[in-house]
Amino acid sequence: MTGRPRRLRVALAVASAALAAAAVSCIREQTPVTPTAPAPGSLSPTGRAEPQIRVGLAVGAASLTIGGGAPLSVTQPDGTPFVQIPAREIWQVVIAGQAIALVSPAGWTSTPADAISIVPVDQNDAIRVGRRDYRGTLDVLRDRTGLTLVNRVGLEDYVSGVVGGEMGRRDTSEIEALRAQAVVSRTYALRNVGRWRTQGFDYYATVVDQVYGGVMAENTLAVQSVRDTRGEAVTSGGSPIDAFFFSTCGGRTADGVEAFRGAARPYLRSIADVAPDGVAYCSISPRFHWRDEWNGEALRTILSRTLVESRVVASDRLGRILAVTPVGRTPSGRVAALSITTSSGNIRVDGQQIRSVLRTTNGDILRSNLFELSSAHAGGQVTRLVADGRGAGHGVGMCQWGAVGRARAGQRYPEILSAYFPGTELQRLY
Repeated sequence: MTGRPRRLRVALAVASAALAAAAVSCIREQTPVTPTAPAPGSLSPTGRAEPQIRVGLAVGAASLTIGGGAPLSVTQPDGTPFVQIPAREIWQVVIAGQAIALVSPAGWTSTPADAISIVPVDQNDAIRVGRRDYRGTLDVLRDRTGLTLVNRVGLEDYVSGVVGGEMGRRDTSEIEALRAQAVVSRTYALRNVGRWRTQGFDYYATVVDQVYGGVMAENTLAVQSVRDTRGEAVTSGGSPIDAFFFSTCGGRTADGVEAFRGAARPYLRSIADVAPDGVAYCSISPRFHWRDEWNGEALRTILSRTLVESRVVASDRLGRILAVTPVGRTPSGRVAALSITTSSGNIRVDGQQIRSVLRTTNGDILRSNLFELSSAHAGGQVTRLVADGRGAGHGVGMCQWGAVGRARAGQRYPEILSAYFPGTELQRLY
């Protein structure tokens, strides 16, 4: 792990895929929601019990590798014993028609089952899948294209795996930022229970929701920050808020509606995220200032692909790129839209979609919409495009590097949270 907050691009193909080591800015695909009822049995009638939540670790996997650590017990969903996996043995979960089967190291194949649940024989142990360990229970379901792997786990253990995955390893002087992240991640989870119910889980384990790495993502300070804030959430009107967060704001956060349709929340408004001396709290971020460049050929190649992938245009036959120009600014100073003039016509790209379309030459999405463009032309077409920008992420809600800067400045987590979500309350919900 690096010692920095991260937005990690993580493939969902298999549960054993490692979290990317490099910290990158990604567009969160979350949207504001109306709070829904928790899954049956996840909360007590008083709302005081710790919820049990479901995390989608893999979707559409061709096979899964389980075992290799502690001994495991595999049962059918109703609790009927199915298979015992001894310690340090590695088994395969494979597709068997419309069902699921297990294959032992010796090649023995179990009777197919519609679904299976995997628990450690000793509840204090973790379950190993590929190269990762997870607490709680793992369920394997047959989906339309392969196998879905779901981790059923207590919310507090989930948040421990999220804080470590999102913030990395921090110094003790920065624990207030970790506490703020713990509260925000718990708030997000409480707000979004059942978001992916039709797929059999509550959240993805990636930036689609929150980066969750299980046991290997936990670290001492992350776990402590979760324990210190147990059950606490940011609320408005007594309900958990839309707790958006991102890497680096560049000195000013964005209004909710600048990035997300329907996010006109009173607590999601732009703030100047600067210290009394005028220095941005997130100026310590390695992504506070950035610069990307494209030559004419690279620009045309990238736009031909990304405009089609983003469904902005139906064909990659763009012709020559004549100009790329920002169109308007949001209240926080971010680019509201991009006009791409080609020999085949004009194309407009709006909002956060700009970052998916104007990708860097190595294929990453643009770090943020807070940038200036300059270009060079020859023969009437763009031969060089330069983006000078600040920040990373959509800009709405809590700036993770800003939280670190505020913690270093002596602010405690309630003060950090009230700055990024003005008008809200910090409540212990269980």
